[in-house]
Amino acid sequence: MDEDERLRRGASFGAVAQAYAEHRPDYPEAAVRWCLAPAGAPGAPGADLSLLRVVDLGAGTGKLTALLTRLGADVTAVDPDQAMLAELRRQLPEVRALPGSAEALPLADGSADAVLCGQAMHWFDMDVALPEIARVLVAGGVLAGLWNSDDDRVDWVAGLQAVAKGTASPTLSARRAEAFDYDLDHVAPALFTPADRAEFPNGQRRTAQSMVATIATHSRLLVMDPAGRDELLAAVTAYLSERPETADGEFTVPIVTSALRAVRR
Repeated sequence: MDEDERLRRGASFGAVAQAYAEHRPDYPEAAVRWCLAPAGAPGAPGADLSLLRVVDLGAGTGKLTALLTRLGADVTAVDPDQAMLAELRRQLPEVRALPGSAEALPLADGSADAVLCGQAMHWFDMDVALPEIARVLVAGGVLAGLWNSDDDRVDWVAGLQAVAKGTASPTLSARRAEAFDYDLDHVAPALFTPADRAEFPNGQRRTAQSMVATIATHSRLLVMDPAGRDELLAAVTAYLSERPETADGEFTVPIVTSALRAVRR
C-alpha cells in the first residue's frame, strides 16, 4: 500500500476499539515464548517471565499485552491511537500504557529486554522505526513480530477469502509469499541479527456471527464506504450460512500465528 493508504488504514481501528478487543484472535503462549527465548525467557509453559521488561508496541486494545501480563512480564504497552489505549486501560488498568509510535517511542535508552509487535509491524515506517526500537533495547534484546493468518489450505477458508475480496485477515499463503517482508538485517544490518521465523497453530472458536464481526474490524473494511461495506459483509454472512462447516453453531477457524524475531547487536 502507498503511504497515504498506510496512514489512513492504520488510523482506522480506534472507531471499533471495543469490537476489536472482543473479536480479534489472541496469540499462543508458545509463540510468545519462542519470540522471547533469546532474551532469556524460560520456555516451559507457565514459567514466570517476571525478570523481563517487555514493550508491547502497537499494543492496540491489549490482545498481546494481556498474555504477557498473565505470564508475569513487566509490560509497557505503547500505541498511537487514544481510543485503542482507552480500551486497553479499561481492560488492563494495572498495565503501564503510553501514547507513542514505533517511530517515536516514549521510553528511555536501553530500558527494554524485548519489543513485541502483535499484528502491528506492517504499519511501521521501518527505516525510522528500527533505529528507534534498537535505541530502547538492551544489547542482546529481542525485536519480534507476530501475525495471525487464516489458513487458506482449508477449502472453506479459501472460499471465504474469495467472497471477502481481500478484506478479511490476510491468509497464511499470503504471509508466506511475502516472507513477512521484514528482513530486518537488510534494513538495519548494524542493529539486528538476521531474523528467525516460526509458525504456531492458533485455532479460534467462532460462530458465523462472530466471524463476520471479526472481519468487520479489518482496516480495508473500516475505510470503505458504508454501502460497500454492508454489501460485502452481507455476502460473507450468506457464504458462512451456506457452508456446512460454519452454518450451525460454533466452529474452529484454522489460524496460524507467524512469528519473526531478531536480536539487537
